[in-house]
Amino acid sequence: MAAGAADPYGREGLQLVDARQRVLASIQAGKAQRAEGSTETVPLAEALERVNAAPVLARADIPGFRASIMDGYALGQSVQPAVDDTWRLVGRSAPAAPYPAVLAHGEAIRILTGAPLPEGAEWVLPQELVQRLNDTLCLKHEASANPWIRPANEECSQGSTLLHPGQRLGLADLAQAASCGVRQLSVHRQPRIGLLISGDELVPPGEQRPEGSIWESNSTLLKGLLMQLGYRACDCRVVADQPQALRETILELSACCDVLVSTGGVSAGDSDWIRPLMKELGQVDFWKLFLKPGRPFAFGYVGNQLPFFGLPGNPVAAAITALQLLWPALQLLEGQQEPELLPRLLVSLETPYRRKPGRPELARASLICTDDGQLRACIGGSQASSRIGSLQNADLLLEIPAESDELESGDQFWAQLLRRRIL
Repeated sequence: MAAGAADPYGREGLQLVDARQRVLASIQAGKAQRAEGSTETVPLAEALERVNAAPVLARADIPGFRASIMDGYALGQSVQPAVDDTWRLVGRSAPAAPYPAVLAHGEAIRILTGAPLPEGAEWVLPQELVQRLNDTLCLKHEASANPWIRPANEECSQGSTLLHPGQRLGLADLAQAASCGVRQLSVHRQPRIGLLISGDELVPPGEQRPEGSIWESNSTLLKGLLMQLGYRACDCRVVADQPQALRETILELSACCDVLVSTGGVSAGDSDWIRPLMKELGQVDFWKLFLKPGRPFAFGYVGNQLPFFGLPGNPVAAAITALQLLWPALQLLEGQQEPELLPRLLVSLETPYRRKPGRPELARASLICTDDGQLRACIGGSQASSRIGSLQNADLLLEIPAESDELESGDQFWAQLLRRRIL
């Protein structure tokens, strides 16, 4: 990419961090005014990636009994055994079939992994160390100082907090809850999201495309992005740049949704009607970001309470501003205590990159891990905000400062990781 004149927009708009703080502070303040009762009870299997609504406490110690960590022999003693020590074998303990008596000194039982230890048993010998002759055991190899016993409260203690309110529930959270006997959870309802895609030039994919028109892709991109983040658009409308049609659509979506998200129409062009309509139907808290891509972004409210996010019309800018500003807000609206942001890591640039200085940039890049463990970012192709291809195979959003122009291989930058957790 060739370097050129400075960015023509200068230093207009809010810094991304400031914009995010304003959005989240406004959402947090408005939550107190919204109706309560926004929770529902769901089976454990349906709670993945939902936000927990009430404290969940352990009803008992889990697993609730001392258990053997491995297959071996439980001994009726609490001191480390020595080579050539012997014991009399008196029984067996298996999962769900514990040995029923107290184990006396000098006695041992066969025990399987996860099986309960009887009273009196304070040590487990791995089976590989023991020689068995009829009902007599003899230690033939040195035993470690580890007794190989899992405590009765290894997973949790009675009364301890398993899940906190406002916590996003991952797979490991649900598995632990299941292991502690929890069958269902109270979770916050997810915000209903209405999408408004505006533009005279938009034609549905597959239909005849007149000259000067483009096939509409923002609805596919944003609905899919929301699904990847755990949300769904409950309604999506594609509307031409006609003020009356846009006004009616805004009112209709606002009546059935909790959040209104639009693309396009928030800049200052002759056909940009969304921002003027929002001023008429509610309020615009701010517009313009000091960011590339994503400068024409607006945030406000329809009426007094329904949040509005006016994303740019260019698809890449729409996706990136949705990740940076819409996603954290949706998390707060859903009841999450602290919004999750994309994790950041320090990377080195793989190849030179030339850009126009002027605005901070979130460049799309792939992540390379070299043989010696270095993390490197590779920026490939045009970074135009209209080019959806720049999102393909992107692992990172490379944070390039406003004043940077000629970036060299090896230069270090912070980057946001686009891949999310599994557990």
